Amino acid sequence: MPNPNTEKVLTLNKPPRGSRFSTSLSSTWNHIKRDRQLLVLFLPCLVFYIIFRYGPLFGLTIAFKDYNVFEGIFGSKWVGFKHFANFFSSSDFLLLFKNTLALGFLTLLFGFPIPILLAISLNELRVKWLKKSIQTLTYLPAFLSIVIICSMVMDFLSPSTGLINKLMVALGFEKIYFMIMPEWFRTIYVASDIWATAGYDAIIYLAAVAGISPTLYEAAKVDGCSRWKSLWNITLPSLMPTILIMFILKTGKMLQIGYEKVLLLYTPTTYEVADVFSTYVYRKGLVESNYSYAAAVGMFEALIAMIMLLSANFISKKAGGKGLW
Repeated sequence: MPNPNTEKVLTLNKPPRGSRFSTSLSSTWNHIKRDRQLLVLFLPCLVFYIIFRYGPLFGLTIAFKDYNVFEGIFGSKWVGFKHFANFFSSSDFLLLFKNTLALGFLTLLFGFPIPILLAISLNELRVKWLKKSIQTLTYLPAFLSIVIICSMVMDFLSPSTGLINKLMVALGFEKIYFMIMPEWFRTIYVASDIWATAGYDAIIYLAAVAGISPTLYEAAKVDGCSRWKSLWNITLPSLMPTILIMFILKTGKMLQIGYEKVLLLYTPTTYEVADVFSTYVYRKGLVESNYSYAAAVGMFEALIAMIMLLSANFISKKAGGKGLW
């Protein structure tokens, strides 16, 4: 049985509630004083997010109004979920959802493993000049804008002057008009995205590989493990936390396909497979000036992306015990 005298002593020694709050406040102030220089460096980032990320969220209310630029957000008439209902009942909804999901899923399926394989391959490569050359060539597209990337893709695939078609003709095949054929659009989009981002994303995995203790590989070598077994039993398990976090982030962005690249690559003949939420929002909002309807479509896209991010984080924590939060 518990000793009443012991409980009484513990109760007497327990600091008052106000005292605990004062101690916590004092500790927080001491941390602020200690890290004041780092907090000053962080301040511009905080101001940026408040002004350009959280501030514009108020503008999302136009999705529930018949927004008029002359009346402003407050003066525009409140219509509730009218624009959402119109979008869900339109013939464009299923087509846009299918195209966006297809492009996002294919990009994730084929684009996500490539940087991992590239990083592991570069780490295993022992010829330094070749390793640096490959890393530079794969990272180079990260310095180019989307406009330049798309221009290069169109030049490579041109039926008259394109390198790909010239090689096909030299091998005895007929020319293919890649850019106007709907069946080729998704392949072109995914392949160009891998080319443009694989080298940049691989840097993250290379940094994670560099953080693995060399003693693990030395111990494995002493035990007689081959390079393949060391890769399978040391490198991949050590990379798994980074892989899971990157997978969660990529999944959250799967439906948020930027309109710029699609807009630059698609043609009227490929609309049926290329038109996605972002290009639809661009046309409705900026071209047709239907701001409320475009805001409703954009909010729906962001909501689906948030649900996918939360789902991926939940599955990751259940499967591997790691998540963003």
